[in-house]
Amino acid sequence: MTMKFQKEHYKVNGTPVVVLTVGQGAEIVFLHGAGTFPGFAATLPWANTNKVIIPYHANFGLSGSSKVVQSIDDHVLHYMDLFDQMQLERFNLAGFSMGGWIAAEFAIRQPQRLKSLTLIAPAGLVIEEIEQPNLLELPPEELPAYLTHDPTVAASFLPATPDPDFEAQLGREMQGLAAALSESPKGNPRLKNWLYRAKMPTHLVWGENDRLLPIALADHWQKHLPNADVHRLSRTGHLVLEENPMAAQLVLDLLQIPPS
Repeated sequence: MTMKFQKEHYKVNGTPVVVLTVGQGAEIVFLHGAGTFPGFAATLPWANTNKVIIPYHANFGLSGSSKVVQSIDDHVLHYMDLFDQMQLERFNLAGFSMGGWIAAEFAIRQPQRLKSLTLIAPAGLVIEEIEQPNLLELPPEELPAYLTHDPTVAASFLPATPDPDFEAQLGREMQGLAAALSESPKGNPRLKNWLYRAKMPTHLVWGENDRLLPIALADHWQKHLPNADVHRLSRTGHLVLEENPMAAQLVLDLLQIPPS
């Protein structure tokens, strides 16, 4: 039987939040990237042995819009409150791209809550000598080639014909991303100074062909994190979980969560 996500509804400081959950066992909380259009089917293998928890960021996906949750710091505080409501005391935290940035910022603020940290092609670390294109400035027709090594993989998640609902949803999420980046468009230049606080086992998972966040960034993350390993996936672009069928299992293998 195919597992399906269930929706849970919360309200955090006035913002409606939708959280997807599936499975039973040790919790893996996954913070998504800037676009929710690929969905989260790639994470379903985790639910065979664990409880997977995927909250939609404020201003993204099924969650409500918020004038309070704007910057990355706002998102971190928002998740502190949400996880308190959900009574998540100790859990495994994973984050992809923008969600990886939020996860890293959460980890340096509340390290005691995390059993492990998994960062999948995370944004947020500013390394001036490594050029990073601005997602908000990319022409739409070039987007698939930036998201995946094989552009047809990314294109499979996009509508083949004009879809006003899809465009409205994506436009809303890009506005949410623009707000999150408004204070620090390239990332947090001070983040590297505080990563030493994230002493939990940390796993960096990256596509070798990532054009948005080049894999050269992985070594810098590892340099500043006290207990991190790096896992590189060949023929894989930015959408690591969606493009590489082995990525989800790799994350599970790294976490080494015993059966409940």
